[in-house]
Amino acid sequence: MKILVISQHYYPEPFVIDKICEGLVERGHEVTVVTGTPNYPKGIVYEGYEKRKKKDEEIAGVKVHRCFEIARKKGIVYRLLNYYSFAYSSTKYVKRIKEKYDVVFSYQLSPVMQSRAAVAYQKKKGVPLVLYCLDLWPESLTVGKVEKKSWAYKHYLKVSKKIYTAADKLLLSSRPFQDRMQKNFGIETEKFAYLPQHAEDSFSPKSCQKTPDGYCDLLFAGNVGMAQSVDTIVRVANELKTREDIRFHIVGGGTALEEVQRLSQKLGTTNVFFYGKRPAEEMPSFYAKADGMLITFAKDEVLSMTVPLKTQSYMAAGKPILCAADGAVAEEIEKAACGYVSPAQDVTGLKENILRFAENKEKVAMGIRAREYFENNFTKERFLDGLERALQEAVKKE
Repeated sequence: MKILVISQHYYPEPFVIDKICEGLVERGHEVTVVTGTPNYPKGIVYEGYEKRKKKDEEIAGVKVHRCFEIARKKGIVYRLLNYYSFAYSSTKYVKRIKEKYDVVFSYQLSPVMQSRAAVAYQKKKGVPLVLYCLDLWPESLTVGKVEKKSWAYKHYLKVSKKIYTAADKLLLSSRPFQDRMQKNFGIETEKFAYLPQHAEDSFSPKSCQKTPDGYCDLLFAGNVGMAQSVDTIVRVANELKTREDIRFHIVGGGTALEEVQRLSQKLGTTNVFFYGKRPAEEMPSFYAKADGMLITFAKDEVLSMTVPLKTQSYMAAGKPILCAADGAVAEEIEKAACGYVSPAQDVTGLKENILRFAENKEKVAMGIRAREYFENNFTKERFLDGLERALQEAVKKE
């Protein structure tokens, strides 16, 4: 197939869409990506891409075109300019494309407007649109405290409806998304398919194995924002200060990192270690520090419908998981029988599970079950099989 991919983010930005596209190329497909100017997450254009340099390039067999995009920088104004500049420039660009592709694939993170170009190409060329929904809109706005009664929510409800209903196939990274989409937009059941995210091959029990050292080390890896409620980990660490054998490691950056670090200093938690954001290639070495991995979320209806990508990575590494979250991710961990679950933001519940885990002699067995669940559900090959099948079915229906 000739596949046109629309994704605001692409390599060298830290997202897995580049590996997905390269995997499709390895399977014999021709892939062209329309993306933005790389500046995520720091909001500064990457070196070598300034002033529209490398506007067109080929990376591992994937043709990449980069549209104009205002860098995120800092603050809500630049964030909005970033979102809308890509939506506008990518839509304008695809309307000028003379070449006809077999299918257009939208990799939809936040905001949903980044998929506008996919809808524009679909309508102009009459080709099927397959949309992969990783962030549910407009529900994602409520995580940022936007009320459903507000004009902003109602506006993006209309925007989301226009985009989601245009898709010929909607691939969902989390099963609960379907009920909400059907309630909001009345989309037919046959349009949906479940396609969970995958973890990269760099995470394996061998590459992430910890050398026993007498400590029970627990690691959180990923974005440190308000949604992740990492302060819950710090509060638990504070209550476990007398347990010198239990240590907490936070690897990642984000909008709430400084606030969480201040809380740690205020509470005097000498058992919490912060490493900041680290390159993807270093992550297996950090995983190797851990006996168990941590997932925490704020108590929120929308967050309870999501399964963060770290879940797949943790399982790929063969690590037990301690989860303080509600809904979909907790259900996956319980199905895998690879860890302990407590409610979101429940400091007491997480603390009790950590103490239980520290004394557990079955850590190895839990890790083995985590890896088995990964192999049965979250490998890259399984993901590509599902994506390729959805793209082929969409093309055949035309």
